[in-house]
Amino acid sequence: MTELTAPQIHPTAIVDANAHIGAGCYIGPFSLVGPSVELGERCQLQAHVVLDGPSVIGPDNVFYSFSSIGQRTQDLKYTTEPTHLEIGAGNTFREFVTVNRATAPGAVTRIGNGGNFLAYTHVAHDCIVGDRVVFSNNSTLAGHVDIGSDVTFGGFAAAHQHCRIGRFAMIGGCSKIVQDVPPFCLADGNPAILRGLNMVGLKRHGLSLDTVRQLKEAYEILFRHDLNMQQAMLRLRDEQLDVVPEVGELMMFVSATKRGITRETLEH
Repeated sequence: MTELTAPQIHPTAIVDANAHIGAGCYIGPFSLVGPSVELGERCQLQAHVVLDGPSVIGPDNVFYSFSSIGQRTQDLKYTTEPTHLEIGAGNTFREFVTVNRATAPGAVTRIGNGGNFLAYTHVAHDCIVGDRVVFSNNSTLAGHVDIGSDVTFGGFAAAHQHCRIGRFAMIGGCSKIVQDVPPFCLADGNPAILRGLNMVGLKRHGLSLDTVRQLKEAYEILFRHDLNMQQAMLRLRDEQLDVVPEVGELMMFVSATKRGITRETLEH
């Protein structure tokens, strides 16, 4: 096991004496680390990175030039109360990525592990983002958006505040998300509509052919039959599709919606 070295801090970087910098970290030229930042082991900050807090950041994260992480929320309701940001391990934040702390006292913006946030991505206040997400260039989350694990956002896509996007979903480039996007689905358009299951993503993540077949059946019943939501749920239970874990997850997600569910046609 490689022994961790003391942090390396470039002479032009400014690191507050009250920040905690983990072993093996590198703080690059002209970077700024604020007083309430806990930076895990082996994190890398390129030039001109800003980390503010209160923020707790796990190990092995990489921050490219001009990323700004943990700054105060842009929510106009914010009145300087202590709010927080939590970031897991092994994420990449490319150039000009911005991630804001939460708004309400004690609240948290949270990002999981292994995410890839491309240039100009924005994660707003109070968002919850899962593991292994991919946010393509200029994709944007408004406040209070909940993103499941293994979600992919195309470039220039944006999600309205309080929307949820289920795991393994794919959001097409330049899409406008105004309602919840169910797990395992592909959404595209402005406003977005469903385009079927995210077949490429499901294949890449190793879901069995039988599971994919049952998800297809559930999708047909939920979104393509002339049934209201209660009728569709009863049909899924009658056909015992609800015993499939992924179908059960899809049903629970749809049942819990508050903003409504993105569908294959726009509702007027």
